[in-house]
Parts: sequence; C-alpha cells; structure tokens
Amino acid sequence: MLHRKEHNSYIRMGGDYVPILVLLCFLFRPCYPTLVESIDMDGNLQKNEKNTTLLSPKSFQFPWRADFTDEGSNIISHYAMWHTMPGQFYGLRAEMSIWASPNIENSQESGASIQIYCQDRGHYSLIQAGFHISPSLYHNRDIRFFTYWTKDSRSKGCYNLQCGGFVPASGAKLVPGQAIAPPSIYGIQDHYIRLSLNKDPNSGDWVVYRHDLETPSFLGHFPKELCPETPRIQALTGFVNYLKNAHGPPMGSGHLPDYNEKKSAYFNHIKKYNSKGQAFDPRYTGMVKLVDRKDCYDANDLFLEFKKGYTFNYGGPGGCIG
Repeated sequence: MLHRKEHNSYIRMGGDYVPILVLLCFLFRPCYPTLVESIDMDGNLQKNEKNTTLLSPKSFQFPWRADFTDEGSNIISHYAMWHTMPGQFYGLRAEMSIWASPNIENSQESGASIQIYCQDRGHYSLIQAGFHISPSLYHNRDIRFFTYWTKDSRSKGCYNLQCGGFVPASGAKLVPGQAIAPPSIYGIQDHYIRLSLNKDPNSGDWVVYRHDLETPSFLGHFPKELCPETPRIQALTGFVNYLKNAHGPPMGSGHLPDYNEKKSAYFNHIKKYNSKGQAFDPRYTGMVKLVDRKDCYDANDLFLEFKKGYTFNYGGPGGCIG
C-alpha cells in the first residue's frame, strides 16, 4: 500500500540549527537557496524562474549523453533530473510520487528512479531503483517497482531479477517487478513511495530500503562489485524511453512541473548519505539540473520547503518525435 499526503501533515526536519531568517522563510513561503547549477545538454547556462542565471556551469559530459546521440540505437531516452558532479558519494533517499500512464504504448517506458553511476576504467556502470510503466517488459500497464544495473552505460542492462545482480531480501515487503498501487489522482490526491539506495558501511554493498512503512524495510542489495570505490555521480531522475521516429510518452503526471504536488510529479524529502550510512539534507551538495528536451519535459528548481524538505517537481506531456 502506498502512502498519501494529508493537507495538514507535519514533517519533522531534524535537529539541525536553522537561522531565524531561514526559519521565517519556511513559515511563510518556499525557500530557493542558490546551492545548485543548471545546464542543458550542450552545457548552456540556464535561467531560473526570475530570469536570472544560477551558478556557472562546469565542463562535464553526463554518462548517458551518448545514448541521446547514438546513431546505431533505435531507442530514444529523455531525462528530467538533478544530479551531482563526480565525487565520493554514498547514496540518496527520496519520497517519489507514483503516477499511472494508462495510454502508454507497448514500445514505450516511463518512470522515475534513484541512480548511482560509478566510474570504471573510463566508463560508467549504473545501478538504480524506482518505479516505472513498461508494457514490453510486463505485458501490461501496471506501475511496478524495478531495479536495473549495467556495467557500461552504453550497453544493454538487466532489469529486476532477469540476471544476476540485484539480490532481493528474504521476505522483502516489495520485490522487483511487483505492482504498486494506487496511483496519484490528478488534482485530487498524490500517493508516494519513499526509497533509499546507499552504500552499506559494513558490507560495502549497495542496499535498497523502503521508508514509508512503520519501520524501514530492507528490500535487497546490489553487490559492491557493481559499483566499486571510484568517483560516482548520483541522480534523482524522471525518464522516458521510446522507439526512434515515434512519439515520446508522458513523464510523471503527464504535465509540465509546477509546485502543486497533486498535479505534478515530485521527489520530496531528499537526503544524501555519508560513508557511515547516515542520512543528511543535501544542503551543501552542488547539484546540476539536466533536461534534454524542454519542449516536452522539464524539472523545476531544487529548493527547500518546510513540509517537503529538499524537493523538486518534474514531468511533461511527451509528444517529442525522436
């Protein structure tokens, strides 16, 4: 069962010291701290909603950019994400709203996930966990929890338990490929699942937990060999995949993002992990927004709000022709 948001819910922000000025900002309106950068796929400086530039972009090619321009591939992928630059990172946790896509075609896929990219001899391997709708994989349009990994971001990877990789926990409350319900209802009610993917400080494996139950539920792990001790990128990502020369499917709620969580897909209560397995607000973690088709999909600013923690919205109606 998924959780729904109550209008008068109160989320504890933890014991961090909050300056009076910031606290007043929390009480009366959302805060938009300038802690992040925003670039497009070509490295161009983006502007925020007040038409002012954010921090200067750095020269960096995201690992999956090759997929966008790979002439030999029949699959088109688009993303609306916030990601870190390469560094020593140990995982993320976030509350992800769940949205159906009843009109998605058999050759299309749409979803959202926590992603960890690990540099390995000039290439990036990838592990991820989230939810998606993929008729070609399941032969229906159910929303399903999924895991995925690949040793090379240019190569075909492995979903769920199709091959060795992700190891499900015994008696897990949610297993890869399992349907999840109910979906959010546009303009009426949002439903969510809270997941984490982080490096276990004892085993070194990458563990997946579900956090929206009475107690955190261990779902399984990716063996540490899939993401060794190398520079990493971590990302919170809305994504779609579809065949070249076809129309792209909706992402998230099927609407471009605003700040209404009953109308717009979101990542809320974003936390990062340290090497000891402790979760913190990503307050001083520089992150970059990456949206490769703003005419079809988008993500708004990563910002801090009292009841949502660190959050951003994403999504779009689709319709792009690959």
